[in-house]
This record gives sequence, structure tokens and C-alpha cells, in this order.
Amino acid sequence: MYLIQVRFFWQTFVYLRRINFSKTYPMDHAPWDMLNHPERLASAWLGTPYMGQRPLDDSNKDLDRIVMAAVGRLTGGMSPIALWMAYIDWITHLQLSPSKQQELLIDGWHKVARWQGYAYDTMRHADSTLEPCVDPLPQDKRFADPAWQQWPFSVMYQGFLMSQQWWHRATTGISGVSKHHEEVVTFAARQLLDMLSPSNFASMNPVVINEAVRSQGQNFIRGATNAANDWLHDISATPHEHAFKVGETLAAAPGKVIFRNRLIELIQYAPASSTVHTTPVLIVPAWIMKYYILDLSPHNSLVRYLVEQGHTVFMISWKNPVAADRELTMDDYRTLGIMDAIETICKTTQSPILHAVGYCLGGTLLSIAAATMARDNDQRLASMPLFASQVDFKEPGELSLFIDESQVALLEALMWEQGYLDSRQMAGAFQMLRSNDLIWSRRLNHYLLGLPEKVTDLMAWNMDTTRMPYRMHIQYLRDLFLHNDLAEGRYSVNGQPIALSDIRVPIFSVGTITDHVAPWRSTYKIHLLTDTEVTYCLTSGGHNAGVVSPPGHPNRQYQISRHLPTDPYINPEDWHRTTPSQEGSWWAAWEGWLSSQSPHRQKPPSMPPAVCDAPGTYVLQR
Repeated sequence: MYLIQVRFFWQTFVYLRRINFSKTYPMDHAPWDMLNHPERLASAWLGTPYMGQRPLDDSNKDLDRIVMAAVGRLTGGMSPIALWMAYIDWITHLQLSPSKQQELLIDGWHKVARWQGYAYDTMRHADSTLEPCVDPLPQDKRFADPAWQQWPFSVMYQGFLMSQQWWHRATTGISGVSKHHEEVVTFAARQLLDMLSPSNFASMNPVVINEAVRSQGQNFIRGATNAANDWLHDISATPHEHAFKVGETLAAAPGKVIFRNRLIELIQYAPASSTVHTTPVLIVPAWIMKYYILDLSPHNSLVRYLVEQGHTVFMISWKNPVAADRELTMDDYRTLGIMDAIETICKTTQSPILHAVGYCLGGTLLSIAAATMARDNDQRLASMPLFASQVDFKEPGELSLFIDESQVALLEALMWEQGYLDSRQMAGAFQMLRSNDLIWSRRLNHYLLGLPEKVTDLMAWNMDTTRMPYRMHIQYLRDLFLHNDLAEGRYSVNGQPIALSDIRVPIFSVGTITDHVAPWRSTYKIHLLTDTEVTYCLTSGGHNAGVVSPPGHPNRQYQISRHLPTDPYINPEDWHRTTPSQEGSWWAAWEGWLSSQSPHRQKPPSMPPAVCDAPGTYVLQR
């Protein structure tokens, strides 16, 4: 501390001698008088002109943002301060917990002894398979190959799994550590351990060794070729660089773009039946990715399925923002997106009402729009289905690992400098959440085993990323994620607060059992926050694969029940335990519910003059 003070005063003296007082300080004052005016001294220290005493408004933070943006570029958008604070919280409380230290010491000693005994037994009985000390988690497929059960590889992977168990115990259950910091430290420890897994090293992986022997080392040559191709062509290739082509094999349901503004293109899909339900359907997808997750290949397109069942379907296709769109707000997405689409659809179909469907963030935005419409007595919504959508962000899932004040401040600085959040910065967070599937498994198959990349339609869509405009994304992160304003009644539209409890239209809410983006228990909270009829459906699968679940898809199940406003509340655990499971796709159950909301049919409405053919131009923007 003494050295820092000496350095401060010495640099102050140097700057006082070097600065141009005519710019930074009026010449009728003595230089030492600056010490009585810290704002003038700060200008001299930084070498910037003194602009007089100004209020600390947003423009005064530019220098802070420049520095934080530079840090963000170095760390890939991760806040080192957030990680350091989590580490300090964990390590200091661990030092204050001698009983926890004793517990870890004893547990580590027992694990080492058990592992040594297992290693000795497997060495003596190399031809037999012994009972393992610990089994991998059900979702961990790294050691599923029978070759891992042979010595010495069984000893390697058992030691790794026991280390993984010990570190999980070391980073959890420590008194005094905040829940968020505990989750961050546990996640960081898991990432480091996954990096060191024996499955990631050719010399320790029996599957790689066997393939090298079988192919006489050709797998390494193929892997090197794959790595070179990835380096030259960028592994985040778009669908246009694969067999899947947007407008040909993806997003190929026939239709027309009937409306376009600076933020959306509105697609109307061509009818596939002689009569249609009288109430049209608007789908509001998330703007975090391209809309055609709901119109993938013909066999798993939700759009085609609805059209074939006699529904008139409209889809919002969001623009991929650039730096010039930096000031787009959440309310711009509501007005230019949902409200302009509703106005166009009602005018086109001559229907006074419509069904509005929201997926992921699109469902969150739709809920805001629906609450605003209810407040303003706008009765154009007939129902509001929500797919994997959250309106309460108190328990947002594993994404909360990357969302705290420090992290948001860093992202804000990056977006302020760029005008948007780059798609690669978002993709990195999602890849880390599923690093075994998206990073290490790919590295093993593509580089060590030399297998060709097998791109599915869902993978091609996942690589077709988008950007987030600065102003909107900061509002989303702060108002919804950090402060949970929507669920707690503080979210305002046009200067007036809105309440989800004002929504009176029927809701069909879908959660997916292994969703790491919108956990189903979080989506289940729609029962607590609205005062209307809620039909809740929980389906197998994850955030994307659970929603893209066409009839005929094998190994699919779902649970479904209807809850009226007068019915008593059932907590999610009891609901999950008591609601019967049904085989098959939830699509049919939802379509039946949707048809019951609009039982009458008519001839298909005529399509207005088109701006262009579907899928439009916004979806092709890079």
C-alpha cells in the first residue's frame, strides 16, 4: 500500500509538470490549487480536457465501458471479476469451515484407498470385469464403450469419476457461500475437470487407440484434415455451407411475406386444406435464433403440421440486427414485432381475434404484449400458447451462471462498443453449458477418431446464429433476468405498469423435461402469475428437441392437465408425480386444444399482394 501511495504522488507530480494548463485548468489558478478540485486533478491525470463540473450521467461512463469492453474481448465475454468474487466467497468460507475440511480430507482418503484397491484388483484380474467404484451419471456417455472396462483404462476413468465426485462435494454445501457463487464455482470446477477427462486424450482413450490400430493411424490423418478445414472455413458455418439450404430444405413451407418493417417480415403460409379454422394463428419465435426452428425439414415442421390440420398460420421473421440498430428497445420489439403483426393479420383475414403462440423469448415478449393489451382493453387475443417460455426469471436455469451485475456490466460495455451482442459471444456460453456434447464429444469424434461431421437440420439451424441489439438486450438482462420486474409487477409499458394477472385468455404452456435454458419448473410458474385457465404440458426432450417433436417421433412422452382459476394450486413436484404420462407427441394434444378454441371452419382467406416469397430476406441476413 505504501508503494502504491508513493507511485500515486510521484505520477501526480509528473503530470502536473507536463500538462497543458491552458486546456485542463484556468491559468489564473496555481497548479497546487488543483488538489482542492479532484475533478480537475482527474482530468490532468487522464490527460483529458477539463469540461467543467458535469452531473455523472451516462455519457461519463464511456471510459469505463472502453476498459471493460477491452477486458471482455480478452476473456470472450466472461467477467473475470465475477469468477474471482465467486472463488473468494467459496475459498474463504471453506477456510472458516474446519468440519467441512475434515469431511473432505476423510472422503478423499477413502476414495484414494478405494481407487488403489480397485486398481490392484483389476491388475490381478485383467481378463475379468470388476464392479466399478462409481458409475457415470446417466447423461455422461464418455465411458459407455466396453473398451473402457479393460485395464488400465478402467482405472483411469474410475479415478477421474471419483475426482469429479470429490470436487463436487468440495464446492457445494459450504455454510455462508451464496447460492450463485456456489453454482459458479461448481460449474468452473466441472469445466476444468471435463477438460482433463481421459476421454479427451488419444493415449488414454481405448476407443481412439483401437481405431488407430484398426486404421493404421488413418484416423489421425482424417482428424488433422478435419481440423484444418475447420480452421480455414470456420466451424460455425451456416446452413448454406451444408446440405441444408434455407428456403429449399429448411424453412421451405410455401408462403408469402405479406408485411415488412424495419424489424420483422410477416410470413403467411399457403393453405393445405379446402377449409380452415376461422381464427388465424400467429407464431412469435425467439429473436435469439432464426425463426425456422418451427419450420425445419418437411417431416418435422410445426408450420406444415398446423397448415395440414386446417389452420391459417402466420410467422414473424426477425431482422438480424447490425450496429445501426443499437437503440432498438424491448418496446420496439413489442410494437414493431407483435403489435404490427396482429394489426396486419386482423386486417388480412378480417378476423377480430387470433391465437398468438410464443416460443422461448418470443413467449416472454408475447406475455408482455398480452398483459399490455389486457390493461388497455385490447381483446384481439383468443388464446396464448407458450412453448418453453419463462415469465418469472428468479430460477432461470444454468444461464444464470452467466448473469450477475458484474457479467451484465461487461456485456453492456461490449455491446455499447459494437452496437450489438455478437452471435459467437452468445454461442460460447451455450457451448459451455453442454461442453461434453458440444465441445469435447465433437473434438473426440471429429479430430481424434477422424469421423466426418454429421449435420442434422437441427444442428444446421443451431449454427445459423443472430445478433442482439445493444439497448434491447441490456433491458432484457437487467429488467427481466436481474430484477425480475415482469413477474414482480414492476415492468412498465408506455409509463404504466403491467400485470400478468390481467391476462384472461386461455394459456397452453409447454415445458421440456431436460430444458437447461427455460427449466420446466420455472415455466410452471405461469400457474401462479396468471388468473386464467392454464393447460400445462410437460414433454420429454430439451429446449429445442422437446419442442420439435412431430407425431411418429420414437421415445416421446408427455404429461398434460388443465387448471382452472378456481382450482387449488399443485406444486410442480406433486404435479409431476401424479399426472399420468402419455406416449407420443404433444403436437396432437395441442392441436386438438387449439381446434377446440376455434371450432368453426371457413374457406381459406385470400392472400394479399406479397412483398416476396417465403422465407423472405431477413432470415438470410448474416
